[in-house]
Amino acid sequence: MEPRISAITLGVQDIERARRFYEALGWSGESPDDEVVFFQAGGLVLALWSRELLAHDSEVADPGGWGGVTLAHNVGSPAEVDAVLAQADAAGGTVARPGGTASWGGYTGIFIDPDGHPWEVAHNPYWRLDDDGTVHLH
Repeated sequence: MEPRISAITLGVQDIERARRFYEALGWSGESPDDEVVFFQAGGLVLALWSRELLAHDSEVADPGGWGGVTLAHNVGSPAEVDAVLAQADAAGGTVARPGGTASWGGYTGIFIDPDGHPWEVAHNPYWRLDDDGTVHLH
């Protein structure tokens, strides 16, 4: 696995309040469905999403102690998603959700590192992924 972070998703209580905060800082966000907001942050994407939905999607319990953050590693194809999940499993991680087609049209899976941090490995056909791993929303 190449060492890179493609996206950081922050779990929030109120998506509109969070969006207004980041936009007040000068960030320009876009939302395809009013449930999630994406911001271009240099070579990566910062996303805001319901903390409850994020915990459910990331296969973690949120008794209040979980930090509400999921890390993402974007790759160029569904086969690469499966390869990274297998690599994480072999390295001592736990595959919490095998690769599969997502409701939004991509292909994703989840592994959890030995310290309990969930990582989504994703192929998003709607985002451009440069050869150096830089993710672009357009």
